[in-house]
Amino acid sequence: MQKLQLVNPTAVSLPAVVIVLFIVTTPYRRSFFDAYGPAGFVSIPSGSRLPPAANTAPAVARVPHSCDIFRGEWVPDDGGALPYYTNLSCPVIQEHQNCMKYGRPDLGFLRWRWRPAGCELPRFDAAGFLDVMRDRSMAFVGDSLARNHMQSLICLLTKVEYPKDISTTQNQEFRTLHYASHNFTVSVFWSPFLVKANLSDADHGSGRLWNLYLDEPDEAWLPFVSGSDYVVISAANWFTRPSLFYESGRVVACHYCLVPGVPDLTLRHSLRVAFRTALRAVTSLPGFNGTAIVRTVSPTSHFEGGEWDKGGDCRRTRPFASNGTSVAGLDLDFYTAQVEELGAAREAATRTGSGARLMLMDTTAAMVLRPDGHPSRYGHWAHENVTLYNDCVHWCLPGPIDVWNEMLLQMLLA
Repeated sequence: MQKLQLVNPTAVSLPAVVIVLFIVTTPYRRSFFDAYGPAGFVSIPSGSRLPPAANTAPAVARVPHSCDIFRGEWVPDDGGALPYYTNLSCPVIQEHQNCMKYGRPDLGFLRWRWRPAGCELPRFDAAGFLDVMRDRSMAFVGDSLARNHMQSLICLLTKVEYPKDISTTQNQEFRTLHYASHNFTVSVFWSPFLVKANLSDADHGSGRLWNLYLDEPDEAWLPFVSGSDYVVISAANWFTRPSLFYESGRVVACHYCLVPGVPDLTLRHSLRVAFRTALRAVTSLPGFNGTAIVRTVSPTSHFEGGEWDKGGDCRRTRPFASNGTSVAGLDLDFYTAQVEELGAAREAATRTGSGARLMLMDTTAAMVLRPDGHPSRYGHWAHENVTLYNDCVHWCLPGPIDVWNEMLLQMLLA
């Protein structure tokens, strides 16, 4: 792939008034995440832990080492298996992903299973997962889809146990839960860019322009994962927001800032460099001897009939066939950058003798086939006067996102 070049920083020494003028008078390409912004983690009721499961469960089913669990197709779940959980059994489903509660009329999206090309993917084994993670910890780092992933895991584990919230902060974006029967701790850290970021004051606080410090990892999560056994890292969608790119403390480029003299290297550049910074920071983090897992981009391409804010929706009720669509456009660019940066970080860790390991959780190919698994309009009551748009980004719970944790379990076993 063609290497992007950094821009001469001296080209951006502009009077602040010029920057403000161009930012304020330029039409704003809003982001879907302006509507679905940061949302709190739903608290688990205290005293709701189930009795520990008997320690007599059979060995967890494993796929053959030769099987690529990330390539395959969605097939009907002919076994007629019920969902792992419902909105009544799991207390951490957020409102705008609670498709059952808000009356989604078709539940066919729950009756498909992912079948890798060379094997069968076992159903999620909650007791087996907790046994594998006994005396260990896992952190999820990223945006609301990282939280969506973590909440899917919590819901899946309710078959065995409800955790205790042991968070040390009131900030709902940073939660830590503990499974006492297995001494397993799971945390979530809100960091939608993975690197240091804040809203720019160059547009008089309109809240649309971000400063991204692409060579500085986000201190909101990095220091707190040093003792984690596994860190699941994912981010993508927030990079669509207009942003100024900083390196070595100076503006070097931007994405859709339309500031004279500031080259637009686009969001493809910022995502790539942010992942580079985050991965190399975690693998060189003092005390971290665990495994960093990069979950690849969740499709941004499922809106049909218009853009997200122009009537776009996702009303399909079946998955695509394996040859019915493919990863393309922005999704492909994001995916490629994530895979390449993980490979480069792995090589760098080997050279430096880092005790950290890196793994790829390659979920993109499976999820691009599931336009039927999003909340769409079923994240609120039909009669409610709300400003939310059709949600074709997050995933219904329960839903196809649960396969991420079926895959994750197999990765842990391997």
